[in-house]
Amino acid sequence: MAGTTASERERSADAVRLPGGSFTMGSDRHYPEERPAHLVRVDAFAIDPHEVTNAAFARFAAATGYVTVAERPLDPVDYPGAPAENLVPGSMVFTPTPGPVDLRHLSQWWTWVPGASWRHPEGPRSDLSGREEHPVVHVAHEDAAAYAAWVGGRLPTEAEWEYAARGGLQGADFTWGDEARPGGRLMANTWDGPDFPWRSTGESGWERTAPVGSFAANGYGLFDMAGNVWEWCQDWWSARHPDAGGCCAPENPHGGTLAGSYDRRQPQFPIPRKVIKGGSHLCADTYCLRYRPAARRPQPVDTGMSHLGFRCVWYDEPHQHG
Repeated sequence: MAGTTASERERSADAVRLPGGSFTMGSDRHYPEERPAHLVRVDAFAIDPHEVTNAAFARFAAATGYVTVAERPLDPVDYPGAPAENLVPGSMVFTPTPGPVDLRHLSQWWTWVPGASWRHPEGPRSDLSGREEHPVVHVAHEDAAAYAAWVGGRLPTEAEWEYAARGGLQGADFTWGDEARPGGRLMANTWDGPDFPWRSTGESGWERTAPVGSFAANGYGLFDMAGNVWEWCQDWWSARHPDAGGCCAPENPHGGTLAGSYDRRQPQFPIPRKVIKGGSHLCADTYCLRYRPAARRPQPVDTGMSHLGFRCVWYDEPHQHG
C-alpha cells in the first residue's frame, strides 16, 4: 500500500486484537514465584499471533543496520572476574550432557559460545538455513525492545502476556486446559521424555525450536504461548506477585521495580532482570514445569539465550503506559 512504512507492513499481517478484561493472574498451586493468585484487569490491546521469526528479525536488521547485544564486544568492566576468552561477542547455547546430571546446576548444560547470535544459533558454524520461520533467539531485552519500537509496538507487560496466554480459560493450568496431554496429544514444543538434559525421545520432531505455529493455537488464536521459546516481557522481575488487597482488581499492573530486580545472591553481577514467560522447548515435566501461563522466570537484561525470544503488542488507541 502506498505510503505504508516498513514497520507498518510488519505489523499489519495478522495481529490479534483482544478486548481486555479481568482475569486471575498467577497460581497458588505451583512454584513460589507465581504466588499469590490474584485478580487483575488489562485494557484492550493487539498482539502478535506467534513469536517474532528469524525472517522478520532479518528484515529489521537489514532495514536498520541494528547489531544485537550478542554481536557486540563485551566491556570487561561490566563483567568483573569473567575469563578473558569469554569477553568476546557470543551467547549462551544449550548443550545436552552425555548422561544424567545434578539438575541443581544448570551450568552443566549451558555453554557460553563465542560467535553464537541470532544469525548463528548454535555458534559460528550454524546458520538460519531452513529456520526462517523459527522464532528468533539470542536476543537481549534491548534487542527485542528495539524491534518492537521499529514495528510501532512494544513488549507486553507480564499481565498482558498472561491474559493473552490463557486464551479465555480462567485459572486453567495450561493454555489449553488442565490436562498436560489431553487424549495423550502433545500440545507444545517442550522437552520430550523424562531424561533432561541428556536424552530426548524426539517425539515432537524438533530437537530445539520449531517453526512458529507448529502446534495448535489457544482460545484467542495465539500460537506457542507454551513452549518453543521463553518470551521477554517489559516488567522488572519481582520474587512474587504483590499481595492482593483492596476492593478492586489492579488495572494494567507494571510488575516490580528496577532496584528490586537484581539478584542479591550474585552481587558481583549487578545486572537488572526482567520477567520472561511461556517456557521453552527445554521445559521438562521432571525439571521445569513452566510451560504454563502463570509460570515466570527472571532473566538478566543483557543475556540472550538459545531458548529465548519475544513477541510484540500494540494498543489500538493512544494510551499512557510506562
